[in-house]
Amino acid sequence: MNSSSMELGQIGIWTAQFDYQPAAKVREAVAEIEQLGFGTIWFPESVGRESLTNAALLLSATSRIVVATGIANIYARDPVTTAAGQNTLAEAYPGRFLLGLGVSHIPLVEQLRGHAYGKPIASMRAYLDGMDRAPYRAAAPSIKPSRVLAALGPQMLRLAAERADGAHSYFVPPEHTARAREILGSDRILAVEQAVVLETDAIRAREIARTHTSRYLALPNYVNNLRRLGFDDMDISNSGSDRLVDAIVAWGDVAAVTDRIRAHHSAGASHVCVQVLPADPQALPDREWRELAAALLTKT
Repeated sequence: MNSSSMELGQIGIWTAQFDYQPAAKVREAVAEIEQLGFGTIWFPESVGRESLTNAALLLSATSRIVVATGIANIYARDPVTTAAGQNTLAEAYPGRFLLGLGVSHIPLVEQLRGHAYGKPIASMRAYLDGMDRAPYRAAAPSIKPSRVLAALGPQMLRLAAERADGAHSYFVPPEHTARAREILGSDRILAVEQAVVLETDAIRAREIARTHTSRYLALPNYVNNLRRLGFDDMDISNSGSDRLVDAIVAWGDVAAVTDRIRAHHSAGASHVCVQVLPADPQALPDREWRELAAALLTKT
């Protein structure tokens, strides 16, 4: 697969907060994010809104910004359905929908959805095979749809280089970004999520950050990746050591956050999607989005 020509921009927003808002409020918020100048909006899929219908909601409320799934769970839809959904959105909104696909996590697949969790690489490869051979008899997109894979380890990154337009990495420091770029090669998308807390008090900032890290340190995929990066049991226990929390979540003033985002770009990221962690996990961090836009989008 050739690399994508989709214009993601250098900076995007990653947010899970839309699920806590009514659709009318989501439309207003995504329209403001677009007006602020961010290139792409990313959102997750877990137990909230269904991924592809949610993408349609965001696309219909905007006119320019790229909408990306970060990520759509391959266990939530069969490959034929996902291919049809991707083609539907790509035809309706040319060049504006990016499908991010991932294998999710054992608890979310087996306990929540009732599926057997397969070997990640084999399962993803088979899923992509199914998408690529899926029939589609509706009006075709004018621009070839793009996809990226949620990828952390070397094998999934190699599969992303081989079978997708690139990779979406999550819960990673710039050191991982450098390794990922080396594996992907120079012509693939590397869209990196960076969590941030706009708080200069270290105790308060890390308290907010640990509400985020504690969730992901319970999932083996993320823990295994952190171990590959040199973190040990002491770092991973109790919601994360200060060293781990500071590596994963950039906190401080806007300048400190900007430095971390630029570090990802310097390490090889083609796009950084910024996830603001508000003190209230369900609140829209619209004030922080405006602050970041004023700092980042005039200097990158």
